[in-house]
Amino acid sequence: MRNKFYRLLALPLLSAAMAWGQTVPSPKEHFGFNIGDDYKLANYTQTAAYFKKLSASDRTQLVDIGMTEEGRHQYMLIVSSPENIKNLKRYKELSQQLAHAKGLTDEQARSLAAEGKSVIWIDGGLHATEVVGAHQLIETMYQLVTRTDAETMNILNNDIILLTHANPDGQELVSDWYMREADPKKRASNIPRLYEKYVGHDNNRDFYMMNMKESQNISRQLYVEWLPQIMYNHHQRGPAGSVLAGPPYRDPFNYVFDPLIVTSIDAVGAAMNNRLNVEGKPGYTQRAGSRDDAWVAALLCRIIAQELQDAIQPIEARLKALELRMDQRLVPQLRAFKEAKE
Repeated sequence: MRNKFYRLLALPLLSAAMAWGQTVPSPKEHFGFNIGDDYKLANYTQTAAYFKKLSASDRTQLVDIGMTEEGRHQYMLIVSSPENIKNLKRYKELSQQLAHAKGLTDEQARSLAAEGKSVIWIDGGLHATEVVGAHQLIETMYQLVTRTDAETMNILNNDIILLTHANPDGQELVSDWYMREADPKKRASNIPRLYEKYVGHDNNRDFYMMNMKESQNISRQLYVEWLPQIMYNHHQRGPAGSVLAGPPYRDPFNYVFDPLIVTSIDAVGAAMNNRLNVEGKPGYTQRAGSRDDAWVAALLCRIIAQELQDAIQPIEARLKALELRMDQRLVPQLRAFKEAKE
């Protein structure tokens, strides 16, 4: 009788676990392909639907931060531990108090910091033809919502992550244009119109005047509502021959910044670079190797999308230079390296 009772007791728990698995599908289950698969792009209609499916998790809260210029809802998915999600209002207040620092003594500030959580902004899709940005956002959301390893749980317990789509209209336009071709080999992102209404690729240049609704929506979250401690902004196409470009940045840094802001960004970038080295993932470039300087107080990274093609470019240039000099000793080695990459 007791065993039967325990089996009956376990049924709701099993049903809940099964319902959870059905409620939050993987990207492949939702989109029909893995994020990063060749010749496959998701549009914003599909991505917005995935935001909503992930919002079923008790680790998340879905926020509609406003309408876009073309009338789409712009979503931000907040991800943290279930306990933190229940107390988001308090953590937002703490972040605001620490950012404004009005009337706070050092002791009070330290007390608020000890109570609060780190607020981390991660956006994607700002420049819509830089398609990695929007798609990494999808994969990052899924990983944070579903993983149960010790490192992920530690992140969720100590951080509040604001995962925000920066350009819904652009993703819809670029992805629909790309995927219109039935033959994958004919797909290209040469869209013949602006992929954000009025401003196109210059949407990030709009943030100092905020003419666009998307800029207003994002700035409200960044500088009024949440004031995150880290703003992580994704772009594409780092320097040829690299896989990823990021901080520490080259000089000059913005002279109006407190030096601690600059060195803190350097520290985060160095930690990223170190982690990639630990995992045997080469190709990170920084400082003079990157095209960016420290004029903006953000964690800005550029990743390449056509890894083999971009990585081979400098090798091709070196091959031609060697051939011109009739130096045949290194040419076979470089050709063998190129063929191995292909």
